[in-house]
Amino acid sequence: MNIIKMPGKENHVEEMVVGLPRAFLYYRYKVLWETFFKELGIRTVVSPDTNLEIMKNGAGRAASEMCMAMKIYMGHVEALEGKCTHVLVPRILDFGIRRVMCTNFEALPDLVSNVFRDCSFQVLSYDVDSGKRKDHRKAMMEMAVENGFSLKAASKAWKTASKAQDEAWAAAARKTEALYHKEGLKLILAGHSYIIEDEYIGKPVLQKLEKMGVTVIRADQVDKKKALRESEKASPTLKWELSREIVGSLAMHYAQADGIILLAVYPCALDSMVNDMLIHKNKITKVPVLQMTLDDQTGSAGLDTRLESFVDILEMRRGEQNE
Repeated sequence: MNIIKMPGKENHVEEMVVGLPRAFLYYRYKVLWETFFKELGIRTVVSPDTNLEIMKNGAGRAASEMCMAMKIYMGHVEALEGKCTHVLVPRILDFGIRRVMCTNFEALPDLVSNVFRDCSFQVLSYDVDSGKRKDHRKAMMEMAVENGFSLKAASKAWKTASKAQDEAWAAAARKTEALYHKEGLKLILAGHSYIIEDEYIGKPVLQKLEKMGVTVIRADQVDKKKALRESEKASPTLKWELSREIVGSLAMHYAQADGIILLAVYPCALDSMVNDMLIHKNKITKVPVLQMTLDDQTGSAGLDTRLESFVDILEMRRGEQNE
């Protein structure tokens, strides 16, 4: 299964337990991965929710200049030590022209296999790369076949898993779309799913807003194909897949919201460029925008104050517009 082998370790499919780090692309592909391995009869385990210990352990494993999301990912990989035989770390380079991923996702398997070379698990990977004519389907099926499964079993597992993932994405998009039609103050939270859904860094932002009575709408939960097309209106040259989806989502819906929060982690180079573009070069900013960059500081007082102030401004603005 595209296993990066470590010295002195043998592969036994019947004993395989695949660990899934609850970070990065887990929040995007969790249904796909869990269903695929279940169809093949392979048990999976997921690392626990992010907490202070996981974040600190990850920071200890990572280089200082790595983004906070990468440090959290490293902490989740470490948290799987002793709980599985393999950790799934795919290499996802791109999905086609102007549909590339952050370079972190290209380097991740090699990075993890080196940082955790003394751990008991092996790194299990697959390679999505349009230059090699490997889409997600081909990459995951090859992973299964290389591990001893038949092509028929791999194909069946992919069909079931991809259908389940598509249905999960569509359901989330429909649920999110309905929120734009609700009454009251509506705020778009624009950030990557691995930020917004993280229990330690992103969820507190969403929960704080909901406690203030705000309808929070996630920009990442959107019809992905439509969002990619709509992103052209904001920038015809934007090339990063996940950023294009979020930008396209904002282009589709900004006029239906009272405000937008651009949520990023420090120091994400991609988000810093894309968010700057959104603020200074696009009509999206006819709607009030708050930039929030999360770091590894544990205090929340500053975060709470900024959110409360922004919501107060939106409520005053909404009241003035309704007079």
